Amino acid sequence: MSITLESGITLNNGEVIPQLGLGVYQMPDSPATVVTITEALNCGYRHLDTASLYGNEREVGAAVRGCGLARSDVFVVTKLWNADHGYDRAIRAFHRSLALLGLDYVDLYLIHWPVQGGRLESWRALETLWEEGKCTSIGVSNYMVQHLEEVMGTARVVPAVNQIEIHPFIYLRRKSVIDLCREAGICVTCYSPLTKGVRLGDSGLGALAEKYRRSSAQMLIRWCLQKGFVTIPKSAQVARIRENATVYDFNISDEDIAAMDEMNEGYSCTWDPGDEP
Repeated sequence: MSITLESGITLNNGEVIPQLGLGVYQMPDSPATVVTITEALNCGYRHLDTASLYGNEREVGAAVRGCGLARSDVFVVTKLWNADHGYDRAIRAFHRSLALLGLDYVDLYLIHWPVQGGRLESWRALETLWEEGKCTSIGVSNYMVQHLEEVMGTARVVPAVNQIEIHPFIYLRRKSVIDLCREAGICVTCYSPLTKGVRLGDSGLGALAEKYRRSSAQMLIRWCLQKGFVTIPKSAQVARIRENATVYDFNISDEDIAAMDEMNEGYSCTWDPGDEP
């Protein structure tokens, strides 16, 4: 069974990112992970999101190299971890990730968190890597308004992507950073779109899911897509990976999208970077 996924979103540098991807956070560094990722690629996923922190770059690379697809058909994302900030350290960390992946380049390299100390130098390193063709796009993750304003104040290259936690239960709290990204031409990627499962039993969400004869997870993913975000739901179960991708054969009405927007509780299922200086 092959799922036909939409082509994606054009970034501010002309590259195209598939709008629906597979997050691989907490997938182990084991042969089973290679099998799971390969199954996802076989059923239509073309966007894989990993990070140095996740410890499974080797498995992601093995799946990409062994799946039978052209390298250009799979969009691979990885990230710079907090301990590797600074120009020289960031360059070394990138090449370490590239070696683990076993690839010639990555499609998107992100600064994982806006930690204090060296993050502007780290961005300068990412610009160098981009200029050298080692990564076709560069961006950031968990950057709020103050962090984006800082990097854009000195950057030669505007970030192509900002990856942040977004779902209806935190949407309104994130509006200021979403609006800034849109004004600056920065694509927003939603991580933890399923709230790590914590809000899947919400009664309002459940009522809408029943109305559309869909799962709560499918409703959250479809909401992200219709809002114009990239989204990377995570699952290690092939059945759920397939279900999460079966979201292109229905539309949520404008009225119900607005109702989902109003589910906002200011709820974050991850550490909130909003107050990080």
